[in-house]
Amino acid sequence: MAEITAKMVADLRGATGMGMMECKKALVEAEGDMVRAEEILRIKSGAKASKLAGRTAAEGVIATFTEAGIGAMVEVNCETDFVAKDETFLAFAKAAAEAVAKSNPADVEALGAYRVASGESVEEIRKAAVAKLGENMSVRRFVRYETAGAIATYLHGSKIGVIVDFTGGEEQLGRDIAMHVAASKPICVSKDQVPAETLETERRIYTEQAAQSGKPADIVAKMVEGRVTKFLAEVTLQGQPFVKNPDVTVEKLLAEKKAVVNNFAMFVVGEGIEKKVVDYAAEVAAAAKV
Repeated sequence: MAEITAKMVADLRGATGMGMMECKKALVEAEGDMVRAEEILRIKSGAKASKLAGRTAAEGVIATFTEAGIGAMVEVNCETDFVAKDETFLAFAKAAAEAVAKSNPADVEALGAYRVASGESVEEIRKAAVAKLGENMSVRRFVRYETAGAIATYLHGSKIGVIVDFTGGEEQLGRDIAMHVAASKPICVSKDQVPAETLETERRIYTEQAAQSGKPADIVAKMVEGRVTKFLAEVTLQGQPFVKNPDVTVEKLLAEKKAVVNNFAMFVVGEGIEKKVVDYAAEVAAAAKV
């Protein structure tokens, strides 16, 4: 059996970008033949990409891209925060955001089929990154705005992202509004956009709470309307106090600047994904028995 040296492993890792243990195993299987080992890695990396697809990818980043009245924002997930900071992963996220802006895909599948300037498809770039980093990764969701106005984006680190489509005002105003959305988390621009079912649920809860006070029906009705009005101010962008100057509402600020927010979206990495709790001690104990 050929001797597998640390230099051979390092050289193969440098040539392929694969993990150290994977390179060593490939060299053992290839009996020290570097060319054959690289072929083995290429073959197995494709299989790995499909195997990894079932693993929970709840870490990741938000990436944005803007150009000439078009803006896009994507959430790209991976399995660990370590990989979320890797340059290969970050480059894929940026490429995905740009692809969304330029191709206006109908869904994630259509995005995957889009070919970037290099000729590779987004899906091919993803698979190559999966093979190199050894983790599942995927584009979870995206949003794209095309406007006659302007696009503003804001990233809080890489975990929270906001994109705003607005008309009027200066560039800084758009950024301030995007920062406000990240901080105050409104669900829509104005009260007429609040989903009817959401408003009905809140009204029902407030009615039951007020009824327990024992006050007359007309007083209860006023109490309910007051709570509903407060709720609408809390969850709508226009109704919220502006985060940089709480003495004015966002609605008043926009009016002063002669600006209008047409739409906005906010993504938080991993929001709604159930993360798997890993018992590392058990994993180490199990590995020791192999």
